Amino acid sequence: MIRKRLFHSLLGLLLAATMLAGCSMGVEPPAENESPPPKAGAEGGTLVVARMSDATNLDPHFISTINAASVVHQKVYEGLVKRDANMVIAPQLALSWRQVNDLVWEFKLRQGVFFHDGTPFDAAAVKKTLDRVMDPKTASPRAAMFDKIKEVKIIDPYTVQFLLEKPFAPLLSILASHEGSIISPKAIDEYGREFSAHPVGTGPFLFRSWEPGRQIVLDKNPHYWGDQPKLDRVVFRVVFRVVADDTKRIALVENGEAHVAESIPVQDIERLSASNRLRVYRSEALGTEFIGFNVAAGPLRDLRVRQAISSAIETGAIIKGVYNNVGTQANSPLGPKVFGYSPSVKSYPYDLNKARELLAKAGYPNGFSIRMLTYDRNDRVMVAQVIRSQLKGIGIDARLEVVSYADFVTQIEKTRTHEIFVSGWGNATGDADYNQYNLFHTQGGGAGNSFQYSNPELDRLLDAGRVETDPAKRLAIYAKAQELELRDALLVPIRNLENLAVISTDIQGFSI
Repeated sequence: MIRKRLFHSLLGLLLAATMLAGCSMGVEPPAENESPPPKAGAEGGTLVVARMSDATNLDPHFISTINAASVVHQKVYEGLVKRDANMVIAPQLALSWRQVNDLVWEFKLRQGVFFHDGTPFDAAAVKKTLDRVMDPKTASPRAAMFDKIKEVKIIDPYTVQFLLEKPFAPLLSILASHEGSIISPKAIDEYGREFSAHPVGTGPFLFRSWEPGRQIVLDKNPHYWGDQPKLDRVVFRVVFRVVADDTKRIALVENGEAHVAESIPVQDIERLSASNRLRVYRSEALGTEFIGFNVAAGPLRDLRVRQAISSAIETGAIIKGVYNNVGTQANSPLGPKVFGYSPSVKSYPYDLNKARELLAKAGYPNGFSIRMLTYDRNDRVMVAQVIRSQLKGIGIDARLEVVSYADFVTQIEKTRTHEIFVSGWGNATGDADYNQYNLFHTQGGGAGNSFQYSNPELDRLLDAGRVETDPAKRLAIYAKAQELELRDALLVPIRNLENLAVISTDIQGFSI
């Protein structure tokens, strides 16, 4: 099951073909057998990335946050397929694939590839990896992503088939995400549940060390089967320095102690853009931010109340006042880059008179008091404060409660004590199923269904979206699903996310 914590976490860095010009800064001095730092304009060196938080797990079968996945996905680990810069599924460890029929997918594997521990990559490694994540004894939180696979069958050393219980259209998108990482069969046997401390994949970077709360170091893989990274094999380390304070993280880049600071405050964009030592990186992300309703809680059980609150929130003011116009107006639970997004769906327009009318019809002409929950992240708190002010206009007293992220997850997933909640989510696969099924389906959602919503009509649509193989028909299915979610006022979409980072001018070829 996809846990909500994955969607609420910070979107992580995906570093693509990074080139470092004249970088000699790092958190550790070079070892005796390492070459000196390169001169300006040369490739190689150590890239230092300042992050908000440390990873919690480096085992792809136990990673539950995008923040952790971004450390190792497409760096230490690779999948059978990947998404290219245009979000198109492309070959990686599999050279090609085909659907033999609706229930059988066949993959032809790349030869001459080795895991970092020297183990050859082949069909047996694919089977052992998938068998591990699907084995109930492993107790992987990612197992539900593969629950449509009945068997992984070896045809020959470099051909493997996935035999499905039923058609499953999102299969390739899942194989392209971090859950689909192929890991060393030797390391599985050697490390077992301790694999997180010893990641072994086939990727362009080798895991070197992890000091929890401080840094993770990756070194260039000199035996990588594909194009060699631009950073030097000997001195390259992606060091994830954990600095929670925004100002301190940015200062590390300004002072030359780091080269990238991710998740910068939107209020600092103009100042940072004016610097001759820094540049601000911006790119469209896959996630959205929203105001959610627990439809099983108090007055929110009444659709008219949810419609009234939706009509009383001016999201444009939030994007301008809180986010400094970073990101775009959201109209859907899905971001525009996600397959299945519908540009035609609409949320309730801002209309205070309509909101008051709806409240009166619901039996609350003078409003009521309700609890609004978010976690201790500055922008989320600011959004909640704006919403609180806006709801006063229709007589609703939204009592703001700010808790730690851990407490926030506990309340919306386990205790279910929340009413209105301010949050957001990403999408790790680029496919609508990733969010839709795991957040809105009665059975599939489980803990992830923080809206406590159950609708047989929506369930049928989301089930159909998983088995339909015609892309045009899938788009139509998810358009109907989004219309239903917004018609029933489960949430108020606020903003389509942007990736933001501040980067040293020494860095070229960086992307998220």
